[in-house]
Amino acid sequence: MKLVLFDCDGTLVDSVGLIHETMRRTFEAFSQTAPAVEATKSIIGLTLDIAIARLQGKVHADDEAVQMAAHYKSLFTVVRKDLEYREPLFDGIEPLIASLVAREDVLIGAVTGKSRRGLDLVLETHGFAPHFFVSRTADDCPSKPNPAMVSECCAETGIAPSDTVVIGDAVYDMQMAKAAGATAIGVSWGYASVDELWQAGADAVVDRPETILSYIHQG
Repeated sequence: MKLVLFDCDGTLVDSVGLIHETMRRTFEAFSQTAPAVEATKSIIGLTLDIAIARLQGKVHADDEAVQMAAHYKSLFTVVRKDLEYREPLFDGIEPLIASLVAREDVLIGAVTGKSRRGLDLVLETHGFAPHFFVSRTADDCPSKPNPAMVSECCAETGIAPSDTVVIGDAVYDMQMAKAAGATAIGVSWGYASVDELWQAGADAVVDRPETILSYIHQG
């Protein structure tokens, strides 16, 4: 049995527009200069308060970052209601999930820096909720690259890390997977560069979702 754990933002869905607009409004509300889009891309995947702290040039989240994170959460649904900021699936993700669902030797899960509410909304919007057997979010575990999200999913399913594949677009996903003892597959269509994914310890980097299937067949 294989456990396949997907990151969400930048891997399943293209959410940079939504995240950046919400971040821009949050920084403006606190009378701070809004980050550039590239800066926002660099922190996607981290738990929200830590992500905001990094955008401010801080190492750790302080009280202000926590307050800004709460404000961000209060804005997120409002911004999402604007059709311009929906979170579309990347091309090829829907058939990839369908292929995995059809297999009896695979369980699918999610490991994401999104909130539980945010993940549930994405999965329900795209009809994936019934197919994701296990998940961990920023509400459940320490921020990536801490391996807890992966380790807890493995423990819940009874599947060893050595039989687990983590798929993500961020360096934090690769680092988390390797720290947990899982296989790390980077995707080139997300927000980190291919070189960054390799440097972070990726076992493979793919350009198309369907290519992921060949790595899951292995072993």
